[in-house]
Amino acid sequence: MKIAVVYNRASKNVINLFGMPNQERIGLKTVKRIVDALKAGGHQAVALEGDKELVEKLEEFMPRVLKGEIPGMVFNLSYGIQGQARYTHVPSILEMVGIPYVGSGPLAHSLALDKFISKMIFRQHGVPTADFSVLRDRDFEPPELDYPLIVKPQSEAVSFGIKVVKTAKELREAADVIFAEYSQPVLVEKYIDGREINVGLLGNHPAEALPPAEISFGRTGPKIYRYEDKTGRSGRTIGVDCPAKLTRSQVTKAQDIAKAAFSALGCYDCARVDMRLDEQGKFYVLEVNSLPSLGEHGSYTHAAEVAGLDYTALVNRLVAVASARYFGTPHPPQIPAKTDDPGKFTFSYITQRRDAIEKRLKEWISLSSRTSDPVGLREARTKFETVLTQMGLGRVDDLSNEHSAWTWVTKKGLDNGTLLVCHLDVPLSAESPPEVFRRDPEWLFGEGVASSRAPVVMLEFALQALRTQRQLRRRRIGVLFYTDEGRDALYSENVVRRAAAKAKQVLVLRPGRTGHQILTQRRGQRKYELTVDGPSRRVGQVRTQPEALLWFSEKLAAITKLSSRKERLAVAAVDVRSENFPTLTPHRVRATLLMSYLDGRKADDLEKQIRAILGKRPVRWRLEVVSDRPPMKDRVINKRLAKALLSTASEWEIELDKGSSLWPSVAGLVAGKTAVVCGVGPVARDLYTPREAIQRISLVQRAIVLAQFLLKIETR
Repeated sequence: MKIAVVYNRASKNVINLFGMPNQERIGLKTVKRIVDALKAGGHQAVALEGDKELVEKLEEFMPRVLKGEIPGMVFNLSYGIQGQARYTHVPSILEMVGIPYVGSGPLAHSLALDKFISKMIFRQHGVPTADFSVLRDRDFEPPELDYPLIVKPQSEAVSFGIKVVKTAKELREAADVIFAEYSQPVLVEKYIDGREINVGLLGNHPAEALPPAEISFGRTGPKIYRYEDKTGRSGRTIGVDCPAKLTRSQVTKAQDIAKAAFSALGCYDCARVDMRLDEQGKFYVLEVNSLPSLGEHGSYTHAAEVAGLDYTALVNRLVAVASARYFGTPHPPQIPAKTDDPGKFTFSYITQRRDAIEKRLKEWISLSSRTSDPVGLREARTKFETVLTQMGLGRVDDLSNEHSAWTWVTKKGLDNGTLLVCHLDVPLSAESPPEVFRRDPEWLFGEGVASSRAPVVMLEFALQALRTQRQLRRRRIGVLFYTDEGRDALYSENVVRRAAAKAKQVLVLRPGRTGHQILTQRRGQRKYELTVDGPSRRVGQVRTQPEALLWFSEKLAAITKLSSRKERLAVAAVDVRSENFPTLTPHRVRATLLMSYLDGRKADDLEKQIRAILGKRPVRWRLEVVSDRPPMKDRVINKRLAKALLSTASEWEIELDKGSSLWPSVAGLVAGKTAVVCGVGPVARDLYTPREAIQRISLVQRAIVLAQFLLKIETR
């Protein structure tokens, strides 16, 4: 499990420093010991400061999970940075963003920190506690309590401001100090002269009480545990005796009282209950520490060790009891060596490899293979063929060529099977600056991350999940990859058509659309190269024949008006270049026109209209078709295939929908009785731009859907 140890020590990374600052500090040595203990327990652990960047750091370390997947957890050590009820700040944030954590929730922390409220709750629940009162301001009337009294801030921890007073004058002096330094009411309670006993609690429903520990104050100084004692600045040595020298009945009584106090405040997982034992053998609860110290010399860790839990075991036991509270099991389920349910195995296999998936994606992004880079394409091909070889697939020469497209199949072959199609080239120009891998909590970025890299990685892990169970070789599956998407698949087109004709169904691993959509329909696209030649002239020279650039601009305005949403037709210029001699107006204009269409006959008619607008005079022009990518029609068999994918996703509570796209793909090459669905890759945005990205969780989701769908393929 991924576990983030969240603490507060030095960071003041907040929007404003405002309100009462936190004075508690946790030792970095303790933080390191906890991280090391978690790693020894098999967890992946990091330490994070609990400041304003906490959510972002947590989301990067443990991204959003799928339903049914065990999420990461926070091991909470946070005291807060400033303000009221500081112990509640990080737990409240974790509650809001939905991250499980070790320890009590905001309510219990707030009740435990407010010593006046907690003592009232103790009284209501029959938990013995000393008589008390609260002083709200400096003009207080002395409480009707017998001296000596003990005073402390109402809502502080670790014995800040604590003092024993024996007279009304001392009471007023001590209270004035608390009002001045802590700006809060003063709790006054009857001082119980006796032994100080601490009882640690571990677990829930019911909590398990650890052996009682006794604080040894020595012969000098007051018999109270002050902040100066806890930080080693008092000049005296405070010891911990565990187990405390109590009778069996006293041990039982102390543990029962501690459990009652723990329950009354609604604590979770762990706490330490401090109490006094007077000369008559009666226990009085002083307070509940809802965030007990896990320092090396603390009474809580001493008691755990006496109970048989060394430090590593204690830390991992705390994770286990929190896991039981959240997930109903003390240990998150691990991948079984064998299972009768391939679907559950596949789900676990992929979800437990999130880090490996993102690491693999980073490797692919660092490998440059733009469409115009033959060296990079060769390296990408070698890398991917190594993966397919390891999967046990073999190349089919009849369904491959030597320069742009290759088909690999399982031992069962491809006939009447499932063909998976992806491409390895990144359709960017050589002039585009490279983009390195980076991520934020929701999105993964990098060159070709959506158009090429993420689909390849999700395919690799989906196939690996099947191979690990020896399910891959039993199925008719083919993988076709090509390297000329940036050239409109001109050279791979015939291979795609022939391979698709062999298959029963084709899944094209192009990026999915926002809204969790896969695609059953895509428009076709024709690319034209328009060249216009006209006379050049000096600026200001008058000629009857129009300038090439002006003439082109007028015609282009008329051509773009031919677009029709009703007819699902669109035409636009996407690239315009002019040529001219120095000091003369352009004599040649070259433009790339794109036509988007769904019906080929309507596209033919539109082309005729474009040629009619260009006319025969007065300039020379030439319109050539560079490429024609056919549309992917919304056929019945495509809808059935999409329905099967949606059903598979629904079984694993993964959101999936179907839609259409204006952009073409090789899915339009699949015809006849072969069903095809496109957009099976991860959800993407800003395709072919420097901001291209995939939704982080969809990389895992789509890998699961693909693997689970392939599991359902008949093995005959």
